[in-house]
Amino acid sequence: MRVYHGSDTPVSVIDLQKCKPNRDFGRGFYVTKLRTQAENMAKRVTKYSKKTPVVTEYEFDEYAYQDDDLKVLRFDAYNEAWLDFVVLNRNADKRRQAHEYDIVEGNVADDKITRNITKYLKGKISKQDFLEMLKYNEPNHQICFCTINSLQMLDFIENPTDISYEISEIGEPLLEKLILDNQIDEIKATDLFYNSETFTRLADVSTGFYLKPWQEIYEILKKELRTKSYIK
Repeated sequence: MRVYHGSDTPVSVIDLQKCKPNRDFGRGFYVTKLRTQAENMAKRVTKYSKKTPVVTEYEFDEYAYQDDDLKVLRFDAYNEAWLDFVVLNRNADKRRQAHEYDIVEGNVADDKITRNITKYLKGKISKQDFLEMLKYNEPNHQICFCTINSLQMLDFIENPTDISYEISEIGEPLLEKLILDNQIDEIKATDLFYNSETFTRLADVSTGFYLKPWQEIYEILKKELRTKSYIK
């Protein structure tokens, strides 16, 4: 899987000691399968550093999910377990990791969500109300590599192929077709597309998916969504 890290400098060598504590999934190196998300993060970082935004690309070996030597935790959606885990890490002692996982994957707690977490912890909103709010959040994704062993599954790509233009050219008509065929809104269609296995393959330059016509990719996406009963 091709994954991305947004910053103000290329990161070819990862030093976990430089990673900040008390983030969503604890101290670790964070990447995402969504290039646009990494680009936005890079722009956000450079607002303060006044440097040029940089997106570093890596190849993530998904064998990590089956490797018995690695402890992996994956959240498929915003839910109570995700919230409890984020709260655990946000409130943890900065001197030590609050969990023993090597890799954690799931959704992001952005600024708005963080504010609502604070309200939840202060008792201003219930857990049920908080989780209801999350249903309307934009698609996002993150993987946290928490240990040195986990970093062995991540390979730096020195000269990446930029396929973001091709993906945007495919995504626009594909989303329009998905909306029209299934009578769903743009938020729902975007969520289905960007969280699909089809998009993961599309974003991985090694698959060559980005070279296919959007109509062909749409048919593959439809088959996947029907198999999972997300559409009829």
